[in-house]
Amino acid sequence: MNSTFLSGELNLASYLVQPQGKPGALPAMVLCHGYPSGGIDARQSAGSFPELCDRVANELGWIAMTFTFRGCATSEGDFSMQGWVDDLRGAITHVVAETSPSGVWLVGNNTGGSLALCVAADDPRVSGCALLGARADFDDWADHPRRFLEHSREIGTIHHPGFPPSADEWARELRRFRPTEAAKRLAPRPLLLMHGDDDEIVPTADSRVLAQAHGSAELQIIGGAGHRLRHDPRAMAVLLGWLDRQRTSAAA
Repeated sequence: MNSTFLSGELNLASYLVQPQGKPGALPAMVLCHGYPSGGIDARQSAGSFPELCDRVANELGWIAMTFTFRGCATSEGDFSMQGWVDDLRGAITHVVAETSPSGVWLVGNNTGGSLALCVAADDPRVSGCALLGARADFDDWADHPRRFLEHSREIGTIHHPGFPPSADEWARELRRFRPTEAAKRLAPRPLLLMHGDDDEIVPTADSRVLAQAHGSAELQIIGGAGHRLRHDPRAMAVLLGWLDRQRTSAAA
């Protein structure tokens, strides 16, 4: 079901599906897209994610939700790191309020995965995380904030000429959230890390660093796969299998 929810004063586009004929509380997945890259602009963000939500609901019997962060697709607002963190917290609140799940698992792609880790580490509502091609840090953006701000305007995640009100504060947020430190705080909750060994945007070393920081993460390097693991059937099979095991282990 296409709908919206509020993150602060902003309306964010979302898609929520619940399996039919499943009584009682069910586990919920919240799926987070990444920062537009590789020729994709903000308007195209998360285009195929509702399809994956349908698959998770139909094949696994989970509640599944995806949404677009502020500045992307039809969601209101402009990109900032703190804003995206607030959006994900709002998405968790929304799925809990709407469905009363037995637990919430976050699945995130690239930047969405890294921020999912940062949010989950400090949110006891989150039972575990699965990350696809996640970054271990945002230092490349933080080292050149003016360049990244201009890039964000070019690809459309920042729309309004007067945003951000403080470029310095906007830049500081790029260093505020540290996925590697978050991985340590998430433990011992489960963490799955998947990475394509031909990822042309984020090196596999990032997932290895996150796995080491967590201490007991499952790390899957997908041979011959690039950055878009969402479209690799092997990666999706690993993800669905991992999610299925989460429900079993949570019920044990």
